[in-house]
Amino acid sequence: MVNNEPPVLDIDPPLVNSANPWATTLDDLRSLYSCTSTGAVTTRTSLIGGFEHDPSKHQYVLFDAATHAAAKNASLNCLGYSPHTLETYLGFIKTISDEQQQQEGQQKTARPTKGFIVSVTGTPAEVAASYRLVAAAQRHVALPLAVEVNLSCPNIPDKPPPAYSRDALAEYLAALSAAAAAASTNNGPAADLPRIPFGLKTPPYTHAAQFRALMDALAATGTDASGMSPVSFLTATNTLGSCLVLSATGLDPVLPAPGVGGLGGAPLHPLALGNVATLRRMLDADPALAHMQVVGVGGVLDADGYRRMRSVGAAVVGVGTGLGLRGVSVFGEIEAGLGGLW
Repeated sequence: MVNNEPPVLDIDPPLVNSANPWATTLDDLRSLYSCTSTGAVTTRTSLIGGFEHDPSKHQYVLFDAATHAAAKNASLNCLGYSPHTLETYLGFIKTISDEQQQQEGQQKTARPTKGFIVSVTGTPAEVAASYRLVAAAQRHVALPLAVEVNLSCPNIPDKPPPAYSRDALAEYLAALSAAAAAASTNNGPAADLPRIPFGLKTPPYTHAAQFRALMDALAATGTDASGMSPVSFLTATNTLGSCLVLSATGLDPVLPAPGVGGLGGAPLHPLALGNVATLRRMLDADPALAHMQVVGVGGVLDADGYRRMRSVGAAVVGVGTGLGLRGVSVFGEIEAGLGGLW
């Protein structure tokens, strides 16, 4: 019997890195994959054609939220997306998958069910094509793949995050739903592709109308043969835009002019918790949406932050700024703090 229900994220333990600058290179991804304290690896957000990275403009800083002094508990960035193309990331994943297979009969560095969440963005047509490319790649890698569509970056000039607009969301969802339903390649003949989970990464919502716009767009997309929305998960939340950090001494912006960027880490945590709790409540109120998992991201720096995210409805917890501050060891520290109680 065919199962028509949207595929779920099967992530154990339910701890991952978020899409961030510390998940950019092959070495970054190898290090994250070898970490036994996480259940999946998220790539930095990429485009099919790549992003023109300019190190003089695209930067990040780690700082203390109370004093604006150097690295402590928060981050600010004006980075945009990865300079690597989606094809490059799929090549990285194939390399890691092959390396895991070569360890057959040896001590593997991670569970065979540990996979990748491939974060992508672009136009509606481009993200639909990205879904097809990742689904096609699934045929050639032994590790489970999923697609996260980032509709929430606050740092792209003249391109507001689509996830703040009901109409823009509906356009993306229609394209993605068609890509998930249709078994066709991007360049011609139809061919069956494996159905893999896809979800949306949302920005920080601050009032009820923004949450309602998302729910309305999800509802307007309709349901598949299972009577459910084809969307498998939501990742909440991305960084909060238009934030400014000044140097602790000279009171100058720490990022290139005009100095504003997306805020992450401890200052974002209460807002992220509120977003996860609100989304979980609203999803549960609609039978067609209740199956969607929420990946809770924003200010999780330790085991207590993990527990808070799980308590408000996150099925999986993501870490971004904590990774930048303490490296991959942050995940082991969280696991140790949980005492095995995921």
